[in-house]
Amino acid sequence: MKFIDLDRQYQAYKAEIDRSIHDVLNSGQFILGENVSQLEGELSEFVGAKYGIGVSSGTDALILALMALDIGPGQEVITTPFTFFATAEVVSLVGARPVFVDIDPVNFNIDPLALETVLEERVRAGATVKAVLPVSLFGQCPDMDMICAISRRYDIPVIEDGCQSFGATYKDRRSCGLSEIGVTSFFPSKPLGGYGDGGMIFTHSQELAGRIKMLRNHGQKDRYVHAYIGLNARLDEIQAAVIHVKFRHFMEELKARKDAAERYDALIKELTPWIKPPTIAAHGSSVYAQYTIRIPGGKRDFVVNHLAQRGIPVAVHYPLPLHFQPALKYLGYVAGDFPQAEQAADEVLSLPMHPFITLQEQEQIIKALKDALEQGT
Repeated sequence: MKFIDLDRQYQAYKAEIDRSIHDVLNSGQFILGENVSQLEGELSEFVGAKYGIGVSSGTDALILALMALDIGPGQEVITTPFTFFATAEVVSLVGARPVFVDIDPVNFNIDPLALETVLEERVRAGATVKAVLPVSLFGQCPDMDMICAISRRYDIPVIEDGCQSFGATYKDRRSCGLSEIGVTSFFPSKPLGGYGDGGMIFTHSQELAGRIKMLRNHGQKDRYVHAYIGLNARLDEIQAAVIHVKFRHFMEELKARKDAAERYDALIKELTPWIKPPTIAAHGSSVYAQYTIRIPGGKRDFVVNHLAQRGIPVAVHYPLPLHFQPALKYLGYVAGDFPQAEQAADEVLSLPMHPFITLQEQEQIIKALKDALEQGT
């Protein structure tokens, strides 16, 4: 059993994927060609944004978004402490300071009320807050309208980190098209993934789109004329071709993910005294990048070891909140600053999840989970 079974997916679309890759090889056009342009157009239309810019990874998408907004030293970006390291890493890389806000314990996303409090405090203290960076974690969006409304009062743009939520909906709109800038990742394990690194930035602003296109290509405005200090951060043609094939099947896969999540929900019902299944907010849908449960009472690590002994792969997303990361020690946060994020880090457990998982596999997983919980009591 695999945590994410990319082999099954490849075999399902093998003929289409192989043909698309060979078409690129035969074309001789490997950088910023027809496949990238076509993918940019289709995905921007899908999320409801005017512009899509293909880039080399989700991390580079975040860096380029910050660069396009001229964010740098002496400035702050407000984000969540409960996410993958890259979200705060990119803020530090451009010289700005990450400022954390605790999470909603129900959906693990940034708490808008806590955001309002922290934003007001930082502005009152004279800090230069340049952006709010919420993460749409585990496949569903936070309350983006509320986040955008709070940020708008201070004339601060919102960058949605949608690296785990491409395809999710919020009030009948798509993730990555909900704010000034949205970014996503095409890392292979993502709901829409390539066979290597890749990402995309979405925006409604022609000015920002033009700047990002230059920044991803060494800041080049015209051939050998560079308007900005930029990056080599282009999405390559082979990755775009692979992603384009997978996008043809994406809606079917989203339904399969939802069906798998509903099967998990039904199977887990008898375990609810011990665990908490994921909760999807009424304002939207999830693409279930992960199916993440909570195991309170200090039993999580025992369960992980028990499942591993039975050949069932699981993952902890994430065992260490960002304010505990050694590289971010300079921020000065201490234990207890973000109690909801800290508790989540001690309790979360992600079960195998992908569009091709079978009912039999899920039954095997839940049986092993039940055995582990019973032995751990």
